[in-house]
Amino acid sequence: MKRSVLTRYRVMALVTAVMLLVLSTCMVFKYGFDTGADVTFVVSQTHGLLYIIYLIFAFDLGQKARWKFGKLLWVLLSGTIPFVAFFVERRISAEVTPLVEEYERRVADEARADEAHAAGAEEPVKS
Repeated sequence: MKRSVLTRYRVMALVTAVMLLVLSTCMVFKYGFDTGADVTFVVSQTHGLLYIIYLIFAFDLGQKARWKFGKLLWVLLSGTIPFVAFFVERRISAEVTPLVEEYERRVADEARADEAHAAGAEEPVKS
């Protein structure tokens, strides 16, 4: 799998996790101190939109990494529990990085083989 699949998952996981913490703080101010309702509304809408993007990227990563349904569900739900997404992102990154490196090694090997084949075809035929 390409590194970009993991990178976009990681970015969205971290962004979603931070936005969830901001949203949690806003909720404390809204319901605990009866202030900041407008800010809470904007933050909740922003988190919702970013969470949808996170779901798409996490699902894509899960499909390419061939996760079982339970694991995929856990990763998808981790964006709804404060602080959990940070830990899940770190664990998933450590698990998927070897898959990315294996893919990059295969691509590099194929490129070298193609170059060697092309170099052999370009040499003049000796009679």
